[in-house]
Amino acid sequence: MTYTDYCGEFLDYCKVVRNFSDKTIIGYDYALSEFKRYFVETFEVEPDIKLLEADDIRPFLGWMHDKSYKKNTLKLRMSALRSFLKYCYKNEYIDKNPAISISSIKSDKRLPAFLVENEVTEIVAKFDDSSYKSIRSLALIELLYGSGLRISEALNLKFNDINFSDKIIKVTGKGNRERIVPLSSKSLEALQKLIKMRKEVLIIDKDYIFLADNGKKMYHSAAYRIVQNAMKGSTESPKKSPHVLRHTFATHLLSHGADIRSVSEMLGHKSLSTTTIYTHLSIEQLKETYKKAHPKA
Repeated sequence: MTYTDYCGEFLDYCKVVRNFSDKTIIGYDYALSEFKRYFVETFEVEPDIKLLEADDIRPFLGWMHDKSYKKNTLKLRMSALRSFLKYCYKNEYIDKNPAISISSIKSDKRLPAFLVENEVTEIVAKFDDSSYKSIRSLALIELLYGSGLRISEALNLKFNDINFSDKIIKVTGKGNRERIVPLSSKSLEALQKLIKMRKEVLIIDKDYIFLADNGKKMYHSAAYRIVQNAMKGSTESPKKSPHVLRHTFATHLLSHGADIRSVSEMLGHKSLSTTTIYTHLSIEQLKETYKKAHPKA
C-alpha cells in the first residue's frame, strides 16, 4: 500500500467508525495531502509510513511556517498527522509511532466575539411577523441566542425535537451527542408563528423547521447571510456570524450569575475547560463596564 492508500483507509475509518463531520474529514484530508507535498518537496520522494522518523516530521512545522500559516492551522495540521500515525500504529502498519515524541503546539488564545444586550434587542427589533421570511429570520436568531445552538444544530432541528409544552428542545450536536436545552419564551413565540405561516410557502423537506426559499432544508450559507445582514448597523462586533450569537448566549448567562457547569451542558461542550473562556470574557466585559461607568476608572 502507498501513503495515499493508507490515508484513504484512515479517512474512511474517521467517517464510518468515528462518525467525524464532513468538515473534519476534509481538514484531515488536506493536512495529510500537505504533509505529502512537504515530503516530496523536501526529500523528492513520497512518504513511506514504515520508514518515517520524528526527524522527518519536525521540519514539516517549519515548512508550514514559511508559508505563513497561523499557529492554530499548524496545530490542526499536526493533530491530523498525529491521528493518522496513531491509527497506523494501532493497526500494526508501523512498528512505532514517530509523532509521539513531537510536542504539541499551543493555540493562540483569543476571546470570542459577542454582542452586548442592547445590540441583541436592536437586532431582533428589525423583524416582525408581517411575512414568512421575516418571522423565519426572527425565529432563527432568537433560537441561536436564546438556546446557544450551533448553526448546524439549528438547521437540523425537526418538529419532533421540540417540546412546546415543556419549553425544551432536543439537540443533536457534535459526535451525534444529544442534549436537552431550554427554549426561551421569545424563541417559542417566534417558532409558533413560523409554523403557522408555513402553509403559505412551498414545503419539500417538511420535517425540518428552517427551510430555504425553495422549500428544502436551509443551507448554512443562507442562514449565515440572514444573521450577518441582521447584525449590520446594529453592533460594533468585528465578527457577524451565527456563532457570535452562541458566544453571546454563554456570555450573558455567566454575566447574570449562571453556573458554568450548566452553561457547559447547554452548549454541549465535551469538557468543562472549553467553557472557561466565557468566564474570561465575562470578566473583560465587567472591566469594560467599570471603565465606562466609574468616575475614577
